[in-house]
Amino acid sequence: MSTPNEPRRVAFVTGASRGIGKAISLRLARQGRHVVLVSRSAAPLSDLAEQIRAQGGSASYKAVDVSDAAALARSIDEVVSELGRLDVLVNNAGITRDNLVLRMSDAEWDEVINVNLRSAFVAIRAAARPMMKNRFGRIVNIASTSGVVGNAGQANYAAAKSGLIGLSKTIARELGSKGVTCNVVAPGYVETDMTQNLPDDIKARIGDMIAVKRLGTPDDIAAAVAYVQSDDAGYLTGQTIVVDGGMTMC
Repeated sequence: MSTPNEPRRVAFVTGASRGIGKAISLRLARQGRHVVLVSRSAAPLSDLAEQIRAQGGSASYKAVDVSDAAALARSIDEVVSELGRLDVLVNNAGITRDNLVLRMSDAEWDEVINVNLRSAFVAIRAAARPMMKNRFGRIVNIASTSGVVGNAGQANYAAAKSGLIGLSKTIARELGSKGVTCNVVAPGYVETDMTQNLPDDIKARIGDMIAVKRLGTPDDIAAAVAYVQSDDAGYLTGQTIVVDGGMTMC
């Protein structure tokens, strides 16, 4: 939490309108961050910002398509100009376009890579300079166990999430001496819009693979992000924290 004499840290969260991104935003607001909520549609962001303010937190929002590199970079520049700082970047926006590799189209590949990986690179590049100037930054990239162990039917998604891991290790090396850390939180199966339509028998088989015998919740992921972006995590960088209930045991 910020003290009365300390400026409130600013967090920029993509994919904030629902699921894991929404849970992360609510959690960071409770930790005293001013949370800039980012997603394509303004309406759910406005509602979430009001919810955060009603709980005593601070939030604003920007409706941005993260696949539009120029718009994404511009939105980060605007935040720094308007609020004077950017301390935390959470690259959470993600989509799936699942298909077996022999059937996967170029469009399905490109769309997932652009949203899930390229947008993180663009956001990090825009955020790095103000973070280095302030000698403090926490970059958190939300990957997936698919990027750690692979998953049939998700060549595009797994490649993007694995790419986030390599990107994060490189950013950790490049920016560590400037007080900026970069880490990955890799969720396993979590109860979100992406998993709610799975058939019951598939959910049951997934449950059998998980040591704690349940799917995760968005709050489980938000709890990990809350630590990684905290002041206490200054000696943690370049790491992938797998939050999957013991499914992969990575």
